[in-house]
Amino acid sequence: MWPIPQFLNRRSNVFDPFSELDMPQFSHSIFPSETSSFTAAKVDWRETQNAHVFKADVPGLKKEEVKVEIEEGRVLQISGERSQEQEEKSDTDTWHQMERSRGRFLRRFTLPENAKVEEVKAAMENGVLTVTVPKEEVKKPDVRAIQISG
Repeated sequence: MWPIPQFLNRRSNVFDPFSELDMPQFSHSIFPSETSSFTAAKVDWRETQNAHVFKADVPGLKKEEVKVEIEEGRVLQISGERSQEQEEKSDTDTWHQMERSRGRFLRRFTLPENAKVEEVKAAMENGVLTVTVPKEEVKKPDVRAIQISG
């Protein structure tokens, strides 16, 4: 059995299955350090009867460190940056493990035509960003019976 090359053995998603506009997500990258600092923010997208609801995990971030934008009319963009914590350094400190991600993140989703992009709302609580995009009511087509002659 042949070993899988390192660049194919990443545990990250390259593309978000919910969006054709999503940026690559690198967590274990073979690329230089400028892309390896690009981290993924995990996002759930749920459609209810009245809205599209996005929930993004952004633990440890303040609302001022996260941006929610609508681009090009119907593209929802969630971005931000998680900085490395500034800690007092000591000659006696020894790091045993460092797993918490840091760096920039960017997620983009193409919203469906029924999205009311003028009424988007966002809220953050306990490290979870919730973006609610209301849906327009689907108008039922007018149906008119036609009399058949003959």
